[in-house]
Parts: sequence; C-alpha cells; structure tokens
Amino acid sequence: MSTDKSKACVRSEELLTPAEGVWPEAKRADQFAHGAALKWASGIFCLPQHLEHVAQYCKRESQRTTFIYTRLKSLVQSYIDGVGWGVWKLCEARSELHEGATLLKMAEQNSGWNTDAAQSLDKLREVSERHAQLLAAVNNLPRLYSVRSMVLETERLVESRRLLEAHARLMQLESWQDDIMWQLHGQLQSAEDQELVKDYFSGVRQLVDMLGREIWAVVSSALTLALQNPTPFVSAVRIVEREEALDHALLKERGRPGGRPLPPDRPRCWRACFFKVLEEAVSARFRSVSHLPTRGPGLAGHLSALQHGIMADVTTVGHFLEHCVPKHYHLTAAYLRASHFCLHAHLAQVISWDLDNGEIFAVLYWVLHIYTSAEMMGHPELALVLNGEDLGALITNEGLEELQNKYVSSVRTKVSEWMHKAMVVEIQDWQKELEPETDHEGFYHTSLPTIITQMLEENSRVARMIGPSLQDRIILMGLYEIEALLNRFREALVEYGKEHRRGQNKRPFYLHYLLASISNFVILKQSTESLQQQRSSWALGQFSRSPPNPLTALDRTVRRACCLVLDELKQNLLPWCGGVLTRDWLIQGGPVSKLCAILEQHVELYRRVRPPCRQWLQEEARWLLVGEYVCALMQRRFVCHSADERRQLAEQMLRDEQNFKEIFYALVRHLCLIHFIIEASNNSLALIPVLADFFRLNDPGLLALDVSGLITKYPDISADHVSVLLDIRGDVPKDLRSALRDLLEQSAPPLPEGYRPVFTDVLVPPSNRTFCLPTANCA
Repeated sequence: MSTDKSKACVRSEELLTPAEGVWPEAKRADQFAHGAALKWASGIFCLPQHLEHVAQYCKRESQRTTFIYTRLKSLVQSYIDGVGWGVWKLCEARSELHEGATLLKMAEQNSGWNTDAAQSLDKLREVSERHAQLLAAVNNLPRLYSVRSMVLETERLVESRRLLEAHARLMQLESWQDDIMWQLHGQLQSAEDQELVKDYFSGVRQLVDMLGREIWAVVSSALTLALQNPTPFVSAVRIVEREEALDHALLKERGRPGGRPLPPDRPRCWRACFFKVLEEAVSARFRSVSHLPTRGPGLAGHLSALQHGIMADVTTVGHFLEHCVPKHYHLTAAYLRASHFCLHAHLAQVISWDLDNGEIFAVLYWVLHIYTSAEMMGHPELALVLNGEDLGALITNEGLEELQNKYVSSVRTKVSEWMHKAMVVEIQDWQKELEPETDHEGFYHTSLPTIITQMLEENSRVARMIGPSLQDRIILMGLYEIEALLNRFREALVEYGKEHRRGQNKRPFYLHYLLASISNFVILKQSTESLQQQRSSWALGQFSRSPPNPLTALDRTVRRACCLVLDELKQNLLPWCGGVLTRDWLIQGGPVSKLCAILEQHVELYRRVRPPCRQWLQEEARWLLVGEYVCALMQRRFVCHSADERRQLAEQMLRDEQNFKEIFYALVRHLCLIHFIIEASNNSLALIPVLADFFRLNDPGLLALDVSGLITKYPDISADHVSVLLDIRGDVPKDLRSALRDLLEQSAPPLPEGYRPVFTDVLVPPSNRTFCLPTANCA
C-alpha cells in the first residue's frame, strides 16, 4: 500500500514539473524583476559616496532572497503533499465502488430466483381471506337471522312506551351493525357491500327515529306528566344520558391511533335536542295562551294569563321535574331562559301593533313592574336559580323609548281632544242666559279647570306608576297643551269681546262669564304650578324644543280677560262721564250718583273673582275711575268766574271722592281688607282731594308752591295739564301763567321707580282760543 502511495506522489510531482516553454510568464517575470532591480540600484547608488555601502546592501539582499526561496519551497512542498493525499483518496474510492457494483449484481441474481416463490403465496393469501369471511359470516349468522325479529319487538316496546327496554334492544342492534361494518372496513370490501349492510339494517335507523319521536313527545308533555306519572320522563332523560355517553365514547375512540370510524348518524347530540324540544314546548305553551283576546282591555288579561301560566309551569319544573334530571341540567334555569326568550319575541310582536295608550300602559307596567317583581322573576326561589340580570331585558332600551314615545303621543292626542271639547263647551256656556255657578266660597267658576286639572293629574298619576321618566314626559306634554289651550282661549276671549261690543248678540251675563274665566285661570295656575313641582330635578331643562311657558300664557290670558272686564266698566261709565265737571254737575251733581251705582255694581261683581285677581280688578277700577274723572276735567267744560265757584267746585269734587271711597270702603270692609284700600288710595283716589285743594286756593300768588307740590306727588303731570287747571280756575294772570310754565319746564323730575303714571294717558284737547307766540308775527 505504501508503494502505491509513493508511486502516486512521484506521478504528481511529474505532473507539476513544467516542460520547457510551458510557462512563458516566468520569463516575463524575470525580465520585470531585472528591470525593477536596475531601477532600484540606480536610485540608491546615484552618488559616489553611496558606493561605500554596496557590501552591506548585497549582504542584506542576499539574506532576503534566501528567506523568500525558503518560504516558496515550503509552500510548494505542502501543496504537493495535499494533492498527493487527494489522489490517494480517489483511488481508494474507486476500488470501493467496484466492490459495491459486484455485490449489487449478486443481489439482482438472488431476487430473480424468489419471484416464483412470491407468486405461489398469492393463492395462500386468497384462501386466508376467504376463510376469514366465512368465519365472520358463521359468527354473524345468528345475529343476522335475529335482526328482523328484534326490530319488530323493539317497535312494539316503543309503541307501548317501554322506552328503556326498547333503547337497550336498539343499542344491541346498533352494536351488531357497527361490528359488521368495522369487519367490512378492515377487509377493504367494496362500497356495494357496505351499502348492502346498511340496507339490511335500515330498520335500525327507522327505530332510532321512532324512539326519538317518542322521547321528544314525552319531553314536550313533561309538565303534564310531572303531575300524573313522571316515569316516562325519567326514562327519556336516562336514554338521553346514555346516548350522550355513547357519543362521547365513540368520539374518544375515533381520536385514538387505529381507532374505529364513527358509525352512521353519530354523534346524535340528544342532550342538545332535549333542550331544543323544551324550548319548543315552552313556545307551544305561549301559543296556547295566545287565543285569548289581546287587543283593548283584553291585553291586560292576556299578560295576566301569561304571568300565571309561566309561574305555574316554573313551579312544576322546580318542584317535580328538577328532581328527575341530573343536576348539571339546571332545568329550572333552562326553562326560565326559554320562557324569557319566548316572552321577548311575543312582546316584540305585540308592541309592533298600533296600540292605544291603555294597551301601551298595560305592556309597560307589566314589563317594568310585574315581570321583575316578587310575583315573577324577582321571586326569592328563582333568584337562587338564575340571576335576572343574566336574562337581559324583555324589551330593549330602544323599544322602551319608542313605546314611551307612542304612549305620550297617544295621550297627547286624547288630551288635546278633551281640552278642545272642554273649551267648546265653555264657549257655548257663554251664550247662556244664566248666571255662572258659584262654588262654596261664592266665586264664579265653570267646569273647564276641573276637567283640565283632573285630566292632567290622572295622566300624571298613571304615568308615575310606570316610572318618573314617563311621568316627566306626560307633565311636559301637559304643560305644552295648557299653553296651547290658553293661547286659543285668549283668542276666543278677544272674539267674544268683539262680538259683545258690536252688539250682535245681547249677552246679559257677559261680564259674569269673564269673571268666571278669571277665577278659572287662578285655579288653573295653581294646578300648573303643582304639575311643574312634580317634575323630577334631573328632567328640568331637558327639552326637545323650546320649553313650555304656560304661566306666561296664563298671565297674558288673565290680563286679556281683565282688560275686557275693565273695558266693559269703561263703556258703562263713558255715557255718564260727559256730565261730570260741568255747570249742571256743579249745581245738581246728578251724573255722580249714576256713576257710583255703575261702579258699585261692577265692584260688587268683582267679589266673585278669586284673589289676587279680585284685588287687581278693584285697584284697576279705581285707577280707571280716577283717569276718566281727570279726563273729564281736562275737557274744559267748566271755568270758574269767582272765588265762590272755585270753592263750590272743590267741595263737589271732595263729595265725589267721598262717594267713590264709600263704595270701595264698603266692599273691603266686607272683605276685612281696609288697609288695602287705604294704601292703594294714596295713588288713585287721593288725586281728587289734591286737585280740589288746587281749585280752593284763594291767593293766586301761592299757586307756584301748590304746583310744586303737585309736581312732587305726580311727576308725570305736564305743562298742558297745569295750563288746563289754571284755565278752570279763571283767575290766573298771564305773567303768572308764564312763570308757572317756566317752572314746569325747569323742574321736570324723572319718574321714580315703582311710580304709576296718572296723567300720561290723559290727553289734553287743543284750546279753542287763538293766540300768537311773542317771538313771531301774526299771519
């Protein structure tokens, strides 16, 4: 072996030795080195003094050359050794490949000799398979012969509801079928053979369906059987649990390596079917109650029937059926969930109808209060079984919101209709020739405020039974409707007053019904304030549009009615006011008695109005009387020609003031409100004595002081008013008149806060005398 290796190394060295002229690059390298050496030497020894170091350079270059040759030899030697070792390895591999090829030829020859022996074994294999088939047929023949009879017997057991025995026979038949199918599967038989077996055992599949129908029929009628004979239900549950255990075992066997495949129609999942059938039974119970009338008043009865039916069934399930099933079934909780789901679907259908407000109330009250109360889902025993919050809401928040909106809209329509009818009846009552009715306190009234108040209070009370949110909506709706009613009522009052002034229909009790309306508004204001106070604090300021303002509309309507009352008083006083402050009045005083009679009649009627409108009307009547009295004075119907006439004028005015005061004094004395008339008279009737003192003054030189006091008490008096008063006196010279006018123009104080003008609305007619201004020429 070493000899071969040495020979290979010699051959490799011969290959590596170049022939003459094989490497032309070596010659070029030699020439390049020679040129480079000459260039280096010429650079080093360019000067004579450099030649002294020639020996040193030669020695150094000689050593360097020797070192380079040594490294080259070692490198070439190592390269030659590696190439030789590679060649030796290639030779060794070649010899081994030759040996392998020889062995393969020998194996090919040996396999050809075994072909005939393998063909002889095929016949033996066929005989073995046929023997296995015959053995299986012999073992299965007794089973196959008894399949028909067992199917018929099992059918009879199912029909007689001997369910456990029938299921035991069915499991035996299925076991035979599965064994035969597995044997066929292991023997790789054709699909036709498998179909043949399936057809032969087709009666087994029919038995499964038949037994399933009977079991589900028992489960569907479980509530009835629980009270009579729960044995069939217990048998059905045991069969369901057997099937579940068998499904679990087959699935586990399938998951193992080399395990059997699942038989046909497996897994059956009969436990899931059990709960599905239970849900269908609950739905059928709901359909059995749905034949009751569910519209109008019958809806409340329908919901009550649902309540009693559900609770009776839950009681039966909890006390009887719960003990017939395993604990993990949680049958009562499952029945509650099924009932809740059916109720949810049923109520969704109910609320989709066009319900009126009574029907909507019945649904809302039942859902929000009855269903969650201790009478149903809030029962202590049911709370231990299932948390009501897990069931969810019977109606979604959106559904509740829509239902409440429908309720408010329906109630609003009826409230609007009732209010309109009440107002129509009220307007028709105005045409009667009968005095309005009085209450126990002696105030005029009609049925309008009672109808409105009772209607809104009743709707608020009913809505409060549902919840504060719905009550707030109903109250808000009522406030809007009251505001709309008052606006329409104010228009009706205006039209009522116009017809009365036109004199189209003589209404002897026109004023009485106006006063009755004012009393009604006082009652309605109290009811409105009560409604506003009933609203919850969180609902204040929550408006879908501009907030209702019924009190403002009420105030406007009351003021309109009071204005109509005062207009009637004014119209009755006007024919007699023309005779006041005339020469005949000064001598006889006739019109004042008539004025007092009219005033007393009106003020007496004001007693029929509820406070505070009664006091307001009385005060306004005084202001109206004083205003008309001053207007009559400003007409210049009377001019005094002597001090005696001025004294007589002042005394007559004081008598008039006393007569007027007696009328109001008698009224308030009857009402025990004397202080009210005394305080109020400081601003109204007190003007008449002040004017009387102005006329009674004898010394004209003191008029400036009197006028100053008049301006202080009544700052709205103008120079024209004072000029008329001076004209009536008849003894004021022109220079004093000019001085008093200048005084008025210079001392025009602003109106104090809270002061009620007296002279502002009193117009001064133009003077009949012609005069020229001093700064202009007459035309």
